[in-house]
Amino acid sequence: MKVFDRVVIADVLKQGIKDLKLDLNDGQVEKLLDYLALLNKWNSVYNLTSVRDPMQMVTLHVLDSLAAVPAFKDAKNVLDVGAGGGLPGMVLAISRPDMKVSMIDTVHKKTAFLNQVKAELELANVTVYTKRVEQLEVKTKFDVITSRAFADLSDFVNWSGHVLAEGGQFIALKGTAPAEERERLPEPWKVQKLEPLEVPGLDAERHLVFIKAESV
Repeated sequence: MKVFDRVVIADVLKQGIKDLKLDLNDGQVEKLLDYLALLNKWNSVYNLTSVRDPMQMVTLHVLDSLAAVPAFKDAKNVLDVGAGGGLPGMVLAISRPDMKVSMIDTVHKKTAFLNQVKAELELANVTVYTKRVEQLEVKTKFDVITSRAFADLSDFVNWSGHVLAEGGQFIALKGTAPAEERERLPEPWKVQKLEPLEVPGLDAERHLVFIKAESV
């Protein structure tokens, strides 16, 4: 486990938040740092991410997820599919305490970590499920379903479309979002928009893919 230098990491995180023009208060920044510290600590045992260096975690994981936050401005009830170590779900939950964020993963050790973060950071807006998304049943469907490097877009919408509210949308965090993957989407799903993301300190292609059902 690499040394977690909170002061240095805080500087990088705060500069990134400033570059992204996000309005986060000191308490939210501290929670993001607490989350990073927990991710770094648990990662050595649970292998939550292949990224081992906390400095890289800031850029590759937290700032990458924070860059997507503005896309969720109208969302009230969000599901993060294949949440893994909580990206982007946990970052969204900290950034938007007014928004309900559910996270689902099939791997018990990952959801155990997510529940630990929820408890330690006192995130009342977080719900964690341990199961396949195809088997998920909810009383209130989600207005946005998101995922980050989770699966082919067709699988993503096929597996989770049954818990998306009418008029809701999928927002997938992708690298290049290849055209053939977008074109393979089953009816009635269509890509509404492909939005490039600028992640502070990251020299790599990142995109948001917005998918909605096209009305007949």
